[in-house]
Amino acid sequence: MTTTSRQRVLDALNHVQPDKIPVDFSGHRSSGINPETYRKLRQYLGLPQRPIKVYDMVQQLAILDGDVLDRFGVDTIELGRGFSLNDQDWKPWTLTDGTACLIPAYIDVRREGANWVLYSGTPPRPVGVQKPGMNFFDQTYWPYLDGVPADLSGLAEAIGSVMWAVATPPNRAEVDDAAFIAGAKKLRASTDRAIIGLFGGNMFEIPQFLCRIDKFLMLLASEPHTVRRLLDALVEVHLKNLEQFLEAVGPYIDIILFGDDLGTQGGPQISPKMYREFFKPGHAALWKRAKELAPVKVMLHCCGGIRPLLDDLLDAGLDATNPIQTSCKGMEPAGLKRDFGDRLCFWGGGCDTQTVLPKATPAEVRQHVLERLEIFAPHGGFVFQQVHNILANVPPANVVAMFDAIKEFNGEPV
Repeated sequence: MTTTSRQRVLDALNHVQPDKIPVDFSGHRSSGINPETYRKLRQYLGLPQRPIKVYDMVQQLAILDGDVLDRFGVDTIELGRGFSLNDQDWKPWTLTDGTACLIPAYIDVRREGANWVLYSGTPPRPVGVQKPGMNFFDQTYWPYLDGVPADLSGLAEAIGSVMWAVATPPNRAEVDDAAFIAGAKKLRASTDRAIIGLFGGNMFEIPQFLCRIDKFLMLLASEPHTVRRLLDALVEVHLKNLEQFLEAVGPYIDIILFGDDLGTQGGPQISPKMYREFFKPGHAALWKRAKELAPVKVMLHCCGGIRPLLDDLLDAGLDATNPIQTSCKGMEPAGLKRDFGDRLCFWGGGCDTQTVLPKATPAEVRQHVLERLEIFAPHGGFVFQQVHNILANVPPANVVAMFDAIKEFNGEPV
């Protein structure tokens, strides 16, 4: 009996050796590809020209077409691919290199002098900027920059006004519950790929989006009571949204993705003690509730060196984490697999995107990936993805070499 992509991913998540290494490419917003690179990749593969659709405006990520998913044997798909399926859902825009593309019709982006400015919120206000030569937007508005208000009844509205709240499909402001359920159900019936539902539920990052990162980190040290008050209110907002989300699409997704970048290149942004005191209770409450509401696996997007936090994250209910930033302190693949491989699914770490993927030769990329697979693959607990998104400086030959190395390891024809 042939193993489906969905079962292959679930086997890996359950620490069962799958029939072959499962592959994620663009299954979530940190395993994707820059649209300029995607255009070049299609050309390199000799695939027909198609309109480039940028679904994530902030990070500039392209929707992958079915022929690319099939070419690389991708086993995952993001819930958002069940939405914005009609021509009127898109409008023209232009990438930094002059490439014509399409972006979601609801995106409010305006040319102001030499810059593109992203507007969001009610009423619309400038929240992000893309300056000449940039392949992404930078945040420019923080609603709590001058301090956390005493009255947090408007917290949900404040969260909705920051740049990172600019929606990727489906835009829940335009998709009602009935359409949300119908789109998820239709996608589920159309694919045997594992479906990832992007939820967010950030506990550490949303206060940074609200206050600005430097000010929030100072608040953690100087005003712990203010931080606890904000986090308590944030958990309530997240729990309400989580229940609405999973009551609608829980039966149709396999993995629910939360987000919180807790690490830096040199290790965690905060101590394990501070994580346990401030953020672990919220994570534990959200992840427990998710599993009560639906038969989902919980994955956390968490960049950086997070090894000192992994035991606590696992204790809070985590099943998998991405992108496994192996170039950071403490994130050496062999040590991670040895110490956490029976408890944690490593969703990533398959190819270093800081130095190898953009700078190595295709032959070096192939060897690098094969070495990573030898470490991560045994006994399940591994889904291949490169370490975060493929950026605009990556040669398409290296992208092909990376995915073909997986086929080679799996014993498939390249």
